[in-house]
Amino acid sequence: MSADTLKAELARVAAGLGAPAGTAALLERPRDPSHGDWATNLAMTLAKPLGRKPRDIATDIVAQLDVRAAGVAQVEIAGPGFINFRMDPGAQAEVLRTVLAQGAAYGRRVAPAGAGPVNVEFVSANPTGPLHVGHGRQAALGDAIASLLEAMGHRVHREFYYNDAGAQIENLAKSLWVRVAQLAGRQAEIPEGGYNGEYIAEIAKAFVARHGLPELNTLDEGIGAIAQGGRPADADRFDAMRRFAVAALRIEQDLDLKAFGVAFDTYYLESSLYTDGRVERTVAALTAAGATFEEDGALWLRTTQWGDDKDRVMRKRDGSYTYFVPDVAYHVTKWERGFTRAIDVQGADHHSTTTRVRAGLQALGIGIPAGYPDYVLHQMVTVMKGGEEVKISKRAGSYVTVRDLIDWVGRDAVRYFYLMRKGDSQLVFDVDLARAQSEENPIYYIQMAHARVCGIFRVGEIDRAAFTDAGTDLAVLAEPEEQALVKALGDYPAMLAGAAEALEPHRVATYALETARLVHTWYHKHHVLGEPEPVMRARLVLAKAAQVVLADALGLLGCSAPERM
Repeated sequence: MSADTLKAELARVAAGLGAPAGTAALLERPRDPSHGDWATNLAMTLAKPLGRKPRDIATDIVAQLDVRAAGVAQVEIAGPGFINFRMDPGAQAEVLRTVLAQGAAYGRRVAPAGAGPVNVEFVSANPTGPLHVGHGRQAALGDAIASLLEAMGHRVHREFYYNDAGAQIENLAKSLWVRVAQLAGRQAEIPEGGYNGEYIAEIAKAFVARHGLPELNTLDEGIGAIAQGGRPADADRFDAMRRFAVAALRIEQDLDLKAFGVAFDTYYLESSLYTDGRVERTVAALTAAGATFEEDGALWLRTTQWGDDKDRVMRKRDGSYTYFVPDVAYHVTKWERGFTRAIDVQGADHHSTTTRVRAGLQALGIGIPAGYPDYVLHQMVTVMKGGEEVKISKRAGSYVTVRDLIDWVGRDAVRYFYLMRKGDSQLVFDVDLARAQSEENPIYYIQMAHARVCGIFRVGEIDRAAFTDAGTDLAVLAEPEEQALVKALGDYPAMLAGAAEALEPHRVATYALETARLVHTWYHKHHVLGEPEPVMRARLVLAKAAQVVLADALGLLGCSAPERM
């Protein structure tokens, strides 16, 4: 019997007592397992609408409950009206049949009727260098959020927004110019705000191999202009370098993402918002809507009308736009492309962006709902190795890259460690722990639990794929360790639904670790093979169900589920 069966029975009884239509019972696991398997506060929620004391209502609920139909072995009333249930072991173990019958579909749901496609945008790094560890955390979060939403039946579109416009790209092109000049033997320094990593030197060599060295006087003029904070007079050559650098780094970042196992449906270029005229049209629409005003030679957006602490500059005195303006235009494209829900995964430093972008979208008055888009903000990552913080990557120059982490500990460890903490919490990535093949390393511990239950079938020469629960008496799974594992497997669907609703993949990581502990404890205390046939078959069912659930949880996190370790 599942929790849903008990909920349905409680709803039936509540309706018979005169509860309002649609009353549903909330079931929770008691903090103290000695209080039972489930607890409900239904009697307390009915006290006001029924005008009765909670404990009296609880007494009536217990009296009218069909305990056999609900799979309840024992029920008791506690405190002011809580009802605790202890389930029949055999009835509780019936959930294992559901796991085996549904396989990888266990815990999945169908999206609500009329639910539109969901756009999940993440990473969205400037194409100015390899992906750093902060981008990696964002990649893991965004990909796992997308997978969770897919598990709930949603159509999900993964999107990468390339910030290929603005001052950072200008500085990238200047850095490449200097590196090319250095290849020609000229003395030149990377400008302030430029990029010093070895990867710029590599791009410079590739540029020269493709296009040859510019004339020395052209290089010298450009060096002088850059040193003075300007740009080279040879605009065509400078733009060619900019385009070459952006293209090279887009390829570089794509290789980083491929190594991390992340793929996108769409790569959207910020520059296209300007070339297509979308930024200008958005500004014109905001002005026409009366949402802007001019002051001190700048154009402002009245963001205070939508909750901001002060109005914000949209167009500066020099005619350039502030960073949130193209973001507003970009999110209009998401809405126009049919994404009724949009989720942006960004670093915590983008906190102020949320209010400004939402204000701009509301000011347009085109039907975009308040609160669009959703934002998931994450804190940065500190990398520790050998007991010391690592800040420098030889190739990147000033930061540790995603590729560094993958090379050090492997994709699975990087994925799991990024997801094992809530996104808005600080994350210390311990490289030595992620390398360890011990129970202290959470991903190793989870994967070992999966491999162990697979190994039971391999050692017993039993075809796990063909094995079924047919003819198996699951009531023999009465040992405390077995019941604890059964309960955990039964909780998987509700955990998934909660994680998807809250956009919190760390719940899956925590669940997988806790379930792995239950698997290891059961594995060490109870034999499977060689036991009497009824016991062996029931425990094989439990082992296969644990394998199915652990493999699915690991998959949602973007990790593999090895059958041997």
